[in-house]
Amino acid sequence: MRIGELAEAAGTTTKTLRFYEDQGLLPPAERTPGGYRDYTTESLTRIDFIHRGQAAGLSLAQIRQVLDIRDHGQAPCDHVRDLLDARLTDIDLKLRQLHDLRDTLAGLRDQAEHVEPDTCSSDQVCRYL
Repeated sequence: MRIGELAEAAGTTTKTLRFYEDQGLLPPAERTPGGYRDYTTESLTRIDFIHRGQAAGLSLAQIRQVLDIRDHGQAPCDHVRDLLDARLTDIDLKLRQLHDLRDTLAGLRDQAEHVEPDTCSSDQVCRYL
């Protein structure tokens, strides 16, 4: 299938497909005698995997690692599990940081509940921050 057909079937753009090819995520397509890219249905499966990896928060470099493992004939399951473990750890840390930030903001907001502009000193922009 030609690049436009693949892009439509994959729900992406031809520019994205060329980028994936340049980045080694998508193997170079065979060329027709007229010079058009001619993709196989395997390309669609691969693009679907790339999109699912991105949806899980993996970087394109991480997705490329997984694809490289598969391309070398090995099952990437252990590597994927390790990547997902690391991603979960990152998300858990960010959630804790967001919770701490929320507590800080709630405390500042509580202090600002009864605004008294007359008590602000001129050497402060706002005492609540």
